Amino acid sequence: MSMHTVGAGLLEKLINSDDGGYQGGKMLRDGHGYEFMGYRDKEVLTVLGAIKVRRAYYYDREGKKGFCPKDKALDMEDTSFSPGLRRVMGRVGAYRPFGLGHEDIKEMVGLDVSAKEIERMSHKLGEQAESFMGGQVEVLSADNVVSVKTVPKMYVCMDGTGVPMVKSEVANRQGKGEDGQARTREVKLGCVFTQTTVDKEGRPVRDELSTSYIGAIETAAEFSKRINWEARRRGIDSANTVCVIGDGAPWIWNIADEYFYGAVQIIDLYHAREHYWNVAKVVFGNDKGKMKNWTEKRRRELDNGEVEKVIKAIERLSPATESEKEVCEREIGYFDKNKKRMRYDDFRRRGLFVGSGVLEAGCRTVIGQRLKQSGMHWSVKGANNIIALRCCLFSNRWEDFWENRICA
Repeated sequence: MSMHTVGAGLLEKLINSDDGGYQGGKMLRDGHGYEFMGYRDKEVLTVLGAIKVRRAYYYDREGKKGFCPKDKALDMEDTSFSPGLRRVMGRVGAYRPFGLGHEDIKEMVGLDVSAKEIERMSHKLGEQAESFMGGQVEVLSADNVVSVKTVPKMYVCMDGTGVPMVKSEVANRQGKGEDGQARTREVKLGCVFTQTTVDKEGRPVRDELSTSYIGAIETAAEFSKRINWEARRRGIDSANTVCVIGDGAPWIWNIADEYFYGAVQIIDLYHAREHYWNVAKVVFGNDKGKMKNWTEKRRRELDNGEVEKVIKAIERLSPATESEKEVCEREIGYFDKNKKRMRYDDFRRRGLFVGSGVLEAGCRTVIGQRLKQSGMHWSVKGANNIIALRCCLFSNRWEDFWENRICA
């Protein structure tokens, strides 16, 4: 007899030692009177195996509905899976494709939970995690603001990354493919983290375990409330310096202007470099020598925050075609519009981050590793459920979420 079998037997005896949750011949619930009608057994699958739970059953004759008080006490209403097993299913579904999750659970605990059951449970928990992580954008109070000491610097980073979707979710949406049809939807991902110190060379050091993530496939207006909620929850109002880091996407800076007015706005340095490289590729073509010399000069100028020199260098070029001219003009506009966000020499002197590496890594790990695997196609609702679970896990809020879910 395996240890799991022994454990399941002991657990069954322990759970059934309370007279089934009997609360007398009659009881009130939500203003309705319920009458005790006897006992009903329910088979529940736990991490130790299947057990039978004996439950007192009460029935409301007027409302024609019944319930078992013990189900709520054991956190197993409307499910035949124990809380512990549901927790395992949620974590596995958040980290692995559902089919592989089925194999993982069978290997780890010897239970045959189907891929479809893992999928359903992951989505259900994802909906709960979405609410917990701020999807409802509730009114902030002292109870849901993180109690932290005032920190010198807090960062809010935002970016977008595409996730492959089922056809119905991209119908009539323009995309970058040859046929002009979209195949992905953009996940807007944000993170908040703090910085207290710099290293010996004066480079900023992110505070350990200070990063929290939020994200969803939604409009910029909806996401703006989400990122604002998370920043307020993290105590942004008590930070001495607030920095917003992103690429050149207008929706990012619209959010920064509206919700984080007065924050230091920084264009991610590595995104900025891509823009003078766009010019070099079309103007110099295959002349790698000229391209290398020209881009190296622009790199030094940009690192020094000399954006005007970068602009003049592009203006001095002689594009040979109309398309080359369009690229040059577009990138001149990009640098001119964002030059205040590219004073990298000043940002470095102040000990600030000038790159969004934390969020770039988040796009790969929080989103890419789970939702962008080969052959995957998502619905918006399904993707958002898994995104909520992964944001919860990668923000180190899983324990808090699980306790909140029970108490809610």
